[in-house]
Amino acid sequence: MLPEVIETWFSAHQNSLWVGTVFLDLFLTIMMYRMFGKMGLSTIIILNIMLSNLVGSKVTTIFGLDTSMGVIFYSGIFFATDLLGERYGKKEANRAVWLGFAASVGIVIVGTVALLYAPTANPQKTEFANQVHDALSSLFGYTPRLVFASLIAYLISQKHDVWLYHLLKEKTQGKHMWLRNNASTMVSQAIDTIVFSLIFWWAVYDLRTAMSLAFAKYILKIVIAAVDTPFLYWARTWDVSDRDWNESAEAKS
Repeated sequence: MLPEVIETWFSAHQNSLWVGTVFLDLFLTIMMYRMFGKMGLSTIIILNIMLSNLVGSKVTTIFGLDTSMGVIFYSGIFFATDLLGERYGKKEANRAVWLGFAASVGIVIVGTVALLYAPTANPQKTEFANQVHDALSSLFGYTPRLVFASLIAYLISQKHDVWLYHLLKEKTQGKHMWLRNNASTMVSQAIDTIVFSLIFWWAVYDLRTAMSLAFAKYILKIVIAAVDTPFLYWARTWDVSDRDWNESAEAKS
C-alpha cells in the first residue's frame, strides 16, 4: 500500500513508527472535536474501541518492551473522555463511556456470529474464502474469559477516570488541568491493566508473569498520558460549535 522505501524505513525504525502513530491518533481526535464537537469525540471513542479490537492482538517490541498496538488506541479513549468531560461535563463523559461499552459488546457479538458462517465451497473462491475465515478467526476468536476481562476492565477504568477527573477539577476549582488529566488517566489505566491481567493473564501465566506483562504495557500507557496533555490544553482553547447537522442540511437544501 505504501511505497517500498517508506515501508523499509519504518521497518527499521519501529520506535519512530510508534511515536508517529501516537501523535496521529491524538491529532485525529482533536480534529474530530474541531469539526464535530462532542459528537466527534463520542465517535472517536467508538472508533478507538474498534481499532483496539482489530489490531490489539498484534504484538510488537517498542523501546525494548513487548506491547500490542491496542495500547495506543485504547489510551486514546481516555484522552477523548477527558476532553469530552472538560468541555461538556461529567454527564456527557459518562454517556460516552456507555456508548463505548455498547460498541464493545456489539463488536464481540457480530464478530462471534460472523465466525458461525462457513466459508464457501465454490472451488473458484474457496481458497480466498478460507484465508478470510482464518484471518477473522484470529481477530474475533474470543474466549469467554478474554471478553469478560476486556469489558469489565474497560467499564471500571473508564467510569473511574470520569469520576476522578471531575473530583480533581472540583477540588482544584478548575485549575491545574494537567494534574487532573494525568492523575485520572494514570490511576485509571493502572486499574484497567491490573483488572485485565488478574482476570485474563493470570489464567494463562503465574501471577508474577502476568504482572510483568501488565507493567510493560502500563509504562507505555503512562508515556501516552503525558504526551496527550498539551493536546488537551490546545483543544480547550477552541470555540467549537456543536452544530445540528440535520438543520444544516435542511438549510442548504
